[in-house]
Formats: sequence, structure tokens, C-alpha cells
Amino acid sequence: MRLSKMLFVTLRDDPADAEIPSHKLLLRAGYIRRIGSGLYAYLPLMWRVLQKVSKIVREEMNATGAQECLLPQLQPADLWKESGRWDTYTKAEGIMFSLIDRRDQQLGLGPTHEEVITAIARDMIRSYRQLPLNLYQLQTKFRDEIRPRFGLMRGREFIMKDGYSFHVDEASLKETYQDMYQAYSNMLRRSGLAFRAVEADSGAIGGSGSTEFMVLAEAGEDEVLFTEDGKYAANVEKAVSLPADAEPSRFTTYEKRDTPGAETIDKLCQFLKCSPTQVVKNVLYQTVYDNGVTVLVLVSIRGEQEVNQVKLQNELTKLASNYGANTIIALDVPNQETQQTWAAKSLPLGYIAPDIADEYITANKQIHPKFVRLVDKTAVELKNFVTGANETGFHVVGANWGEQFQLSENVVDVRKARSGDRALHHPEQTLQSARGIEVGHIFQLGTKYSLSMGATYTNEQGEEKPLFMGCYGVGVSRLAQSAVEQSYDKDGIIWPVAIAPYHAIVTIPNINDARQVEIAQQLYTELNRAGIETLLDDRDERAGVKFKDADLIGIPYRIVTGRAIANGKVEVVERATRNSQEIVIEEVTSTLHKWIAAAIEVKN
Repeated sequence: MRLSKMLFVTLRDDPADAEIPSHKLLLRAGYIRRIGSGLYAYLPLMWRVLQKVSKIVREEMNATGAQECLLPQLQPADLWKESGRWDTYTKAEGIMFSLIDRRDQQLGLGPTHEEVITAIARDMIRSYRQLPLNLYQLQTKFRDEIRPRFGLMRGREFIMKDGYSFHVDEASLKETYQDMYQAYSNMLRRSGLAFRAVEADSGAIGGSGSTEFMVLAEAGEDEVLFTEDGKYAANVEKAVSLPADAEPSRFTTYEKRDTPGAETIDKLCQFLKCSPTQVVKNVLYQTVYDNGVTVLVLVSIRGEQEVNQVKLQNELTKLASNYGANTIIALDVPNQETQQTWAAKSLPLGYIAPDIADEYITANKQIHPKFVRLVDKTAVELKNFVTGANETGFHVVGANWGEQFQLSENVVDVRKARSGDRALHHPEQTLQSARGIEVGHIFQLGTKYSLSMGATYTNEQGEEKPLFMGCYGVGVSRLAQSAVEQSYDKDGIIWPVAIAPYHAIVTIPNINDARQVEIAQQLYTELNRAGIETLLDDRDERAGVKFKDADLIGIPYRIVTGRAIANGKVEVVERATRNSQEIVIEEVTSTLHKWIAAAIEVKN
């Protein structure tokens, strides 16, 4: 492709609404164009990148025996109501675009396709002889993000590969899950990305287990915790660890102490000259279930620890049936305005004890009359601990479970693991932290959807059994931008060779020099015929502008038909390293062929 004929416009300055480097660079380099909030056009260069990523994804999926299909983007609400996720996606998480058609039927624009594929399996799978079955699609998805940002990272419309497998039992599901684990690892490796596969929370998708594939990048929204021995890695939402040992308490007898102005852990520990590991802090949460019932939750946890809200939500979701509900639509720390809707009297915030009385709650049909009391494991073993006295300005010291305070039967792990903690599998290993961008996620769904939607098969004994399912997603457009976020410099994008829009760009410094033009056109034709995808910068622009644009758009190899042609050579610059060398014109094609093959070689 000749740049003079291409839709190619670059920008000197960063767009005002772009926050992270990859978003700025894709806009500046003319890869994408913002159409509306969270909505982007993929321009010719970007579309080539997406096609290359899609090709790698298809090849790896096909290698596992998966079959490609295409499912409808418009989905009937009735299917989502069967699975019980309609309210979760339209109200609780609120990420599904929903609409009413002219027949007054509710529809959703697909953010994912578990319900659709389960309905197909329900209608078409009859016997164990048809199993296992693995289907996938590449398609545009839609999610009504509250705050679309970071370009293609968190848009309202994006390209995704989602796959679904069906099995007779859990053992078969796990085999395919491992196949997908390997396929996803291959996809990212072949795309030239540094990544880490980590244990993850299953979220609204559900299921018994899941793995996220994180592209490592400083601007990643997710924190990954891992050990150097390579035996443990998890998203911080899912991570578990051993906290530091608690210090022995300096208090040996139980008593109430005056602690004015000590409403935070730091102030309390300074006042009492104690360690936060000797404190039981009690954190108040308010959760709203999908039937409108509000439940007040008190989490008792060791003083220096933080509550992991994802783990907490999972624990409270398990209790939903106790309140006639299915799922949670909101979970937060209630502010003073919110407290006024249910508090019978002012709460002693900062001084709450594990046994704060239920009489603080003004009960009605929508407010559960009792606190749900959860105790994190870090607080269970504490002896002679410090905690609130349920009275503003006072704490108690030397307290013990089973003496002054009854230990709740709801002992849970809701603490947030963090860098520096000891690893469960090997306490001598400590957790380290990295930032990552989630580009893939695979799930073991089990029978979650098949049971709710009645998708069954007949086994060898003639019995009707629910299908076991797996779900496997990779963000194609997100993966492309994450490659930029992982690899760029002050001058622009540095594409991995495997997914770069073009392998090489031939730059003519002086368009009025007939010899430069002749050699450039000769190389341009020869390289493309040899399968080396090549651009020709034949624009009537200054050499400096052309070099800057070549760096900005990140083409792996730049061939310059400058002064060296007098010696029968051209300058070849590698974008990633900036290494420059003069190569005999007749050897350019063979040299680049060798370099490109080496760059995209997959090292298993």
C-alpha cells in the first residue's frame, strides 16, 4: 500500500480525552477514531492488526478441534431470565444494553452468549455420542460501561472471541479447559506479548473455577500477585496468602479505655501504643439484594488488613437465599446519608464492636432487622485484642472471643492479599506484585446454565443428565491495544512483528530524486511479492516528517533509499532496537525474510 493513497492522518499532540499511552498513540497514529463515548472506528491500519490477531486466535482454536460459528447479537430477554442473569446484567451490573422492539418484546445486545449457546445445545444435543462439543465465534460485543475509558480497553463496543464447550462430566470439562489454557497461552505468545496466567474470580459469569490471562503493563487496571518460583499467580481479587504473624498483645486484662479522637486504626495504635495486628476492626457494609432487601453486614478483621470486596460479595451471594434473593445488586460502605434511611440512632463510627446491637437498625419489609456478622480468619486467633466499645471515644483492651465477645459462626476469608505476604504453597516464598491488562478469561461453568435452562443429554444408561459447560473469552481489540501499552517509546508504537499492520515501510527521503524513487518502488514490489507486507511512503513530505511518522505507527522495519544507494545499499532500521545498518539492495528481501521469521517464531 502506498501511503499517498491511504487514509492516513497522524496528530502531533495527544488528544485531550486520552489517558493512557496506548490510547494516545493509537489516536495520534491514525489507527482508531473516536465516534462517541466508548465507540471507535477501526481505521485501515488498525483493521489489519485486528485481522492478524483474529487469524492467530482462529488457528489456535481450530487446532483444539473447536468449530467456528456466529451467534445473534440481539438476544431475547426470556433466555436471560431463564438463567437468572437478566436482572444482574441490566440492574445490578447494568452493563447490558436492553431495548423493547415493536412487538413489545424485551431484547438485549449481547455482552456475552452463554444463554444463546445453552439454548442451542438444549435443542440440538441429545446423546453422549455428540459430546464433547466445542464452539466459538469472533464477534462484536456490547457493554454499557458506566465510564468508558482508555480507548479499546474499556469501550462500549468491542471485538471478542467467545467459546463454549459441552461435556458429559467434570473430567471431560477439565480436559478441554486445559486445552484452552494452552491455546490461550499460545495466542499471546504468538502475538509477541509478555503475559501471566492467573487464578481469578468468576464474577457474574459464574462457575467453579477460572483463569485470567494478563498482559503485563504498567497501566494495567488489575493487580497480579505471584511468586518467583512460578507456582502461584492470581488476580488480587482472588489471591490468598498468609499474613504476617500478629504481635503478642501488651494487654493482659479486659478493661474499657477512654480513647478520644481515635476513630482510625493509626490514631488508635498511636494512642494506645499498640500494634494494629492486636486490633479487631469492625467494618460496616450495606448490601442490597435483587429483591430489594437491604442487609447490614459487619466484618471483623485484623487491624492492619483490608477487606477484599469481591471476596465479601461472593460470601454474601452465598447467603442470598436466606433473604429470598438470588444475587446482589449493590455492596458498599454506607455514608451518613444512607445510614439515615435505616439507622434507629447514630452509629458510633470508628468505635464499633463485634457485638453492636441490632437495635441500631430500624427494621421494615425492605430492611433486614439484624446485622450479618462475619469474622475474617485473621481476627479469629487474636488473644487479648483491642476493639471498639460501641461508644464514641472509647475502646476496650484485653478482649477475647468466647469471653467478652461471641465468635460468629460465619468465619470467612475476606482479607485482601498483598505484596509481601507469605505464599500458602510455600511460606518462604513471598508474593510480588505486577500490573496487568486482562485480555482473556476461561471458566469452568459446570452445570450452572444447563440446570437453570434445562439443557440435558442422555447417557449410556439412558438417563437424562445436565450438560457440563466451559466458557472461554479473549478480547481481540483489547489484546491489540494491550500490545501497544506493553511496547512503546517516546516516539511511538513498537508493534510485535507478528501482529504489526505491515512488516516493513520503504521511505523515500526525496521524492524528487528519480533514483531514490526507482529503488524504493523496486524494493516495494519485490518485498510484497515475497510475502513481506510492505508500505511505500511516497508522500511529498520532508524526510524528517516521514521518519517521525514511521516511528509513530510502529512498523518493525524501515528501509530508507537515501545516500547509501550510491554504494548499491539502503539503510534498514529496526524499530524495536533502533539498530541501523546498510544492506546491499539485492539482499534486502532475503535479510528481512530471515529477520521476520525469527521474530515470529514461537518458542514453546
